[in-house]
Amino acid sequence: MKIIVDTNIIFSAILNSSGKIGKILLNGKSHFQFYSCNFLKVEITNHKTRLLQLTKLSEVELNELQDLITCNIIFINEGLIPSEIIKSTEAILLHIDPNDTPFVALAQHLEATLWTGDLKLIRGLKTKKFKQVISTAELSLLMDELEE
Repeated sequence: MKIIVDTNIIFSAILNSSGKIGKILLNGKSHFQFYSCNFLKVEITNHKTRLLQLTKLSEVELNELQDLITCNIIFINEGLIPSEIIKSTEAILLHIDPNDTPFVALAQHLEATLWTGDLKLIRGLKTKKFKQVISTAELSLLMDELEE
């Protein structure tokens, strides 16, 4: 199953790498293929100062943790997503959160499922009949079922 990883998932994993999200990212590669867009790396860089404050890690330790958490993710240049998919995604997200366009568009482009912790985004997408979205709780249950 192809899973698109949203930025808030990576932030959560950095803040608590031993939790459910960390477990899925670190141990789920036998069940899932993780993807994200390069924009995720930009967002991590933009929030690095805040992450350093919250984690109390050194910059080297934070970089190592980030590498560990993202090592099973294939990063895709969002410029490779066809413009018609970007435009239709922008229309879907207009009143939800336009900042999530690269992730939702990548999910559509790869025929994958978006994994996000953003409940407003999940609810908004489901209202728009976008079914390719999954929460951490749902993905964790799915992983548990696959491991039985």
